[in-house]
Amino acid sequence: MPGEPLVGGVIHTYQKYDPRHFPSPTRPTDDVVSPAFEHMLLFGDMKPFTSDELSRAVHLDPDQIAGLGPSLDALIAMLLERKRKILAKYETDTVVRTAQRHYVRRAQRLNPPQPLKKQFRQSVVREQLFELERLWYAVGDDRSVFARGLVLLIQSLGNKYLVEELAAKYEFSGTNPMTVPEALKVKEELERIDELLKQLEQARKTAQIAVIDLAALAEFSEPGDIQRLQQLQKMVEDSLREMAERQGLAAERGAFQLTPQAYRVFQGKLLERIFRHLQASRSGRHPATVNGEGAVEMQQTKPYEFGDSLAQMDIPQSMINALVREGGGGRGRFQTRDIVVHKTRNQPKCATVVILDMSGSMRYDGQYVHVKRMALALNGLIRSEYPGDRLHFVEMYTFARRRADGQIIELLPKPVTIYDPRVRLRVDMSREDISEQLIPPHFTNIQHALQIARQLLAVQDTPNRQVILITDGLPTAHFDGSWLYMLYPPDPLTEAATMREGALCARDGITLNLFLVPSWSQSREDVQFAQRLAESTRGRVFFTAGRDLERYVIWDYVDRRREIVA
Repeated sequence: MPGEPLVGGVIHTYQKYDPRHFPSPTRPTDDVVSPAFEHMLLFGDMKPFTSDELSRAVHLDPDQIAGLGPSLDALIAMLLERKRKILAKYETDTVVRTAQRHYVRRAQRLNPPQPLKKQFRQSVVREQLFELERLWYAVGDDRSVFARGLVLLIQSLGNKYLVEELAAKYEFSGTNPMTVPEALKVKEELERIDELLKQLEQARKTAQIAVIDLAALAEFSEPGDIQRLQQLQKMVEDSLREMAERQGLAAERGAFQLTPQAYRVFQGKLLERIFRHLQASRSGRHPATVNGEGAVEMQQTKPYEFGDSLAQMDIPQSMINALVREGGGGRGRFQTRDIVVHKTRNQPKCATVVILDMSGSMRYDGQYVHVKRMALALNGLIRSEYPGDRLHFVEMYTFARRRADGQIIELLPKPVTIYDPRVRLRVDMSREDISEQLIPPHFTNIQHALQIARQLLAVQDTPNRQVILITDGLPTAHFDGSWLYMLYPPDPLTEAATMREGALCARDGITLNLFLVPSWSQSREDVQFAQRLAESTRGRVFFTAGRDLERYVIWDYVDRRREIVA
């Protein structure tokens, strides 16, 4: 009504606030744990992983920093304009000819010694830096006039390369000629601009302000922009530090430490990624409901028999049976003949030993990272969905050692210490003066790893026992009593010892699943050995890409569990 105060309307205007893009309170939390774990999988520890490393590794939603600092789009536009002006100012044909002329003149001034004249003329014509450098070493006297002139010629040829690269890489449209030093400075400036543009584009997509070289950007932007970017970078680092602490990464003395909570978060992320692409109709993730010690209750019922557990009694049907028997007038007292119980099936436990190859060859292509990621994913699956199962890990190299769950992420491939193309070593490990530290660690001892796996599974009270062996090729070490043999190229003695140990596993009812990951040195012999080992032990062999290793192992484990239960 006229004269009454208006209710509502604009009460206050907040600068740079867009309610349509306000982050939802239920939006998924940014994943801070996975980059930290990937760092540790690669390096084996968290010592170098600082707040700055975290801010470089984590990808945030750019909407979280929109409007909080200088416009990244404006900085990109400013750099593009700077680049456009440079390209529109200069031309490069003149400086290319100048660089060529300088190189030829310097070569003409040199008078090489008679034995080197032919080689010198050929090297100048070919314009190859490595040939001129080799010629300099052939002189033998770096203080001679020719040697000092050769250094200047090499520098002149290097400048010629750079000038030609500048002309080929950028499209100049101006008319101003450049000297060679000016062209080198222009090339350096354009490359800095390109690198900054790439950093700003990445920051615009992932909110990774830490990737921007603020010192280099300061050369092209206003001081106030750099100061606001520094403040924004610190704010992002503080936010990431808080998220890291909530997800289980404890900051201590400028670096991060992993906690059990972080392990659970990372394992959950791995399993979520693996099962996201898993079709339920094919090998679905359908864990059964478990009551008591491995008993799964089914819909069918049967009359009660002595020894049946009353925990599975069908109470409604049993009461109806009692009332029908008494004709509806009784008190509904149970008798043995009234009771029916649900049929059940056993869900037996499964015991598994995972053998992780950490020999020297696993360093190539980062295969060891995929192996450790698989181990963490499998450990997380069993803890979350099959808590009754048993899982052990064995690290395999020249020796084999049992490792606890918490040690998996710290494992690294062993350094190669022998480079001879043929190795024939034997050592008696029972001698008191011999220790593991004195032995080359980079060989592959499958026989010893299977022996330890068999000993671990022998004490497991379940018929469902298996070994998951992950390796990239043939065994190159084995034990014969107390004698350790290290033989390369792989020797029939080592294969025979490995086959014998595999046969003992098969005798004890242990299933061997061999996952052969690719390697640069892998040959037909590696593949044939894997097939022979699987056939002799009635096991299975999988040929899989390293990056898909965790998916193959997890899916196979789930399938096997469903086969056991069914």
